[in-house]
Amino acid sequence: MKWILRLLQWVYCLYALLLFILIMFLVFPFIMLALLFGKIKGGNIIYQLCRAWAIAWYFLIGIRHKEIYEHPHDRGRQYIFVCNHISYMDIPPIVLIAHQPVRILGKYEMVKIPVFGWIYRAAVILVDRRDSDTRSRSVRALKSALRHHISIFIFPEGTFNETAAPLKDFYDGAFRIAIETQTPIKPLLLVDTLDRMHYRGLFELTPGINRVVYLEEIPVDGLTMKDIQSLKQKVYSIMDSGLRRYRSYPSMDHSPSSIDY
Repeated sequence: MKWILRLLQWVYCLYALLLFILIMFLVFPFIMLALLFGKIKGGNIIYQLCRAWAIAWYFLIGIRHKEIYEHPHDRGRQYIFVCNHISYMDIPPIVLIAHQPVRILGKYEMVKIPVFGWIYRAAVILVDRRDSDTRSRSVRALKSALRHHISIFIFPEGTFNETAAPLKDFYDGAFRIAIETQTPIKPLLLVDTLDRMHYRGLFELTPGINRVVYLEEIPVDGLTMKDIQSLKQKVYSIMDSGLRRYRSYPSMDHSPSSIDY
């Protein structure tokens, strides 16, 4: 019986992958046209096109996006969004919550994927954490987005969390930028992405609900560089507690260590 269920899952995953590629090719010409409108307006158009792509794909493969607002969210304000990172399925919900202009900080390695890599390069602010020059450029690009009244989105863990804990250690980058630009932090939780697709591989995809939880806004008014670690600890604790409300984890005490951007 197990092998039949596994076979059905493989068929479902192939179906989902083919649909993902088909919709990507349908959206691709419009994304290329959007580039003609420049980085700001064109970038905003690209995110709305990607949002339409995600909505269509979710509908066709039986995944339901749900937003839970534990605290009010002002779509007219600018934020530095931060959330947990545990699956390739973290990307669609990020696009789906783009109810306001936003730019995502993304890993440079993804640009190597044919066609998708071109869209990815057009949509995100790229960072290669192994290269200090690209890290500096990405920080400047993130700050530039904020100056143009565009929110930014950063995974403070940097890479997938493959531990048994809700979160890995946070990098300093998001919190440093928040203090330098005096931009509030808005923590989010991706509750079900590990269930929808485990980080083991692409053929782990399953249909079902995919929830995004909006937590309380964290103001940074008056904070200085001396407050980076306490701010990071505060956000970490809020997100850790939030994830434990929605999922079961081993009980452990953990404080994020200091990691550069």
